Amino acid sequence: MTVEAKARRERERQARKEILAPVATTLSVAGLIYAVASVCAVVPFLLIVSACRELLGTPVDTDRVWRLLLIAVLVLVARALLQAAVLTWTHSVDAGYQLTLRRLLAAKLTRVPLGWFGIRTSSEVKKYLHDDVEALHYLVAHARLDFVGGVTIPLVTLIYLFTVDWRLALALLVPLVIYALCMRVMMDEAGRERILAYNLSEQRTREATVEFVDGIQVVRAFGRAGKAHSDFQDAVEHQTESLRRFKMPYITVQSISDAALSPVFVMLLVVLAGLTGVGAGWIEPLDVLPFLLVGLGLGSSLMGLGYAGQALRTAGDAALRLHELMQTPELSSRAPESGAEPGAPGAVRFDGVVFGYRADHDVLRGVDLELAPGTITALVGPSGSGKSTLAKLLPRFYDVTAGRITIGGRDIRDFPTDELYKTVGFVFQDVRLIRGSIRDNLLLGRPDADDAALETAARAAQIHERILALPRGYDSEIGVDATLSGGEAQRLSIARTLLADTPILVLDEATAFADPESEAAVQDALAALVAGRTVLVIAHRLHTITGVDRILVLDNGVLAEQGDHESLLAAGGLYRSLWDLNEEALNVVLEGSR
Repeated sequence: MTVEAKARRERERQARKEILAPVATTLSVAGLIYAVASVCAVVPFLLIVSACRELLGTPVDTDRVWRLLLIAVLVLVARALLQAAVLTWTHSVDAGYQLTLRRLLAAKLTRVPLGWFGIRTSSEVKKYLHDDVEALHYLVAHARLDFVGGVTIPLVTLIYLFTVDWRLALALLVPLVIYALCMRVMMDEAGRERILAYNLSEQRTREATVEFVDGIQVVRAFGRAGKAHSDFQDAVEHQTESLRRFKMPYITVQSISDAALSPVFVMLLVVLAGLTGVGAGWIEPLDVLPFLLVGLGLGSSLMGLGYAGQALRTAGDAALRLHELMQTPELSSRAPESGAEPGAPGAVRFDGVVFGYRADHDVLRGVDLELAPGTITALVGPSGSGKSTLAKLLPRFYDVTAGRITIGGRDIRDFPTDELYKTVGFVFQDVRLIRGSIRDNLLLGRPDADDAALETAARAAQIHERILALPRGYDSEIGVDATLSGGEAQRLSIARTLLADTPILVLDEATAFADPESEAAVQDALAALVAGRTVLVIAHRLHTITGVDRILVLDNGVLAEQGDHESLLAAGGLYRSLWDLNEEALNVVLEGSR
């Protein structure tokens, strides 16, 4: 096993331990009770052996035989009741545990940086809250019991058989040794890697399926249906190949393991060893009977452990992912620094800000800037210069690596999360609307807003008329009787942000999805509503920000230029180059439309 594999296995073991800590004591008690039930599963066979010995002896004590059989039945009933009680208990514990765990995970997700969601799809988040929690069902409700039963029953059986005849009992170790060797092959690191590869291929197939279904209209319209189908087919074939690599090595090993534990193989061993012993005179024929009655069930409990191996590994992987999620750093507010001088209300400052998504690469380097209250500041720059990253630092989607960001002289890390989001509103390119009515989505900005406030914000964002055209107006359900285009969803998001009435607004491509008729109106509405607010606009289309108070030009993570539109054009620097490129692109579009 490689060092990396050992480290992963240790992390997985520690993850299982910590994730299951709340129910560890309960599961230990359940395991002890199940051990008693497992002993009760063996005892009836021992009583039947005694009854058979009595029947084969002379004279036959029928009363004793009936007593033995009655006790065997009572023990079987007791075992069934104990097993049912324990399984009911562990499943009840699992239901409560899953509820508690999902609540903890949901609470955790409210505390992680918003940027954490930006690099994960909704299906990945769903996997944490649903699939991974469901995968722990086996660990909580079954794993401990299966292990206890798989160890207790063979152990009690072997102890009894060794007391009958240790030489014949040794023969029964042969299938156990074969089983142990097979399990070692199945549980090796190569097998774990094959399982991980298969899980990844399965996820890829799910994603390819969604892409294929969602994009089929577009790709067919452009004559690219074959390409979409090819991508989907490649994903399915890759999953099939991963399944083959995962399953094929196990088929032979599993078959050998099952054959070794089968009653026929065990009976064959007992008969051959018994014949040898009887012929050699070191065992009586009657002493072979316990091995035939009790020994045949030796492998059934162990076989269950083998089948549970994959479920256990899947649960282990899920526990590791959930543990890593619970260890994700949270956004936390600090105690304000003593002696901090308060600045102008709403003034935003970036002081020596450094940030990188990875430790070895900084996206922003030493950014110093100030956004004056009541002004609109535009941020422009080449693709990849760090514009959107800088914008996301202000509402604390991420925390700065070095330096600090202040609002009114107060470090944003000193703000409680709720207070920060009442101070900073934002609209980004990736619009997220909740499943509910138009009204529900708007009220996220201000839950106590009345109808007049909703209408004012919607009119300002040029979405009011579109809402009234829906079957139930503001009560129309998104996805049911309200299907919004990208631009309409963007304007609804703007209305929600305006309704929140935050003193600071961050707009990343605020009109990127707006249609030509409403783009100018949205810009005018925003301009009318920024009085007394500090606004940062991240723009890619320079003609939309010529009238702003100040323009900041980012280049490769560094603030290269700043000023108003005219002064930056006159300076002939990077902004001038970007403007010329923008004008050339507009001219090409205009000429092509003639």
